[in-house]
Amino acid sequence: MDHFLPTETRAARTAEFENLKQGSKSVWEYHIEFARLSKYVIHMMPIIEARVRRFVQGLSPLVINEAATTALSSDMNYEKMVAFSQATEDRKLKNRREREGTSKARSVGNPVDSFGGGRSAFRGGSSGPSQSYTQSSASAPPTGHSQQ
Repeated sequence: MDHFLPTETRAARTAEFENLKQGSKSVWEYHIEFARLSKYVIHMMPIIEARVRRFVQGLSPLVINEAATTALSSDMNYEKMVAFSQATEDRKLKNRREREGTSKARSVGNPVDSFGGGRSAFRGGSSGPSQSYTQSSASAPPTGHSQQ
């Protein structure tokens, strides 16, 4: 590589690698960039553990805690870490979308809940309009048309 690449190019790629973070990229996009740049800094990662450790350091806050804990495992190589990080990212993003969808459905589906009226019924409080509304809509069979 020393023969084919100018010193300035190698230095620029090394700096780019040292500053590499996942940021808003997916784990897979981060991995591709990491693999592309890591060939310029082979001397910085003489063993697999160093490569895994450096990969984990650049992960986003969404994934880094679980990946860092898993990286301590002695049988964790780079490929396994990438796969683990991707799976963790996918799971957490799915959970986030589900929570946001549930939250949105609650505020859109039941106008009383958006004003806080549904909370007292959930906690076993008074039997105000939100509880009777919730009970009547839960017990009413689907009719094919909405009743207001």
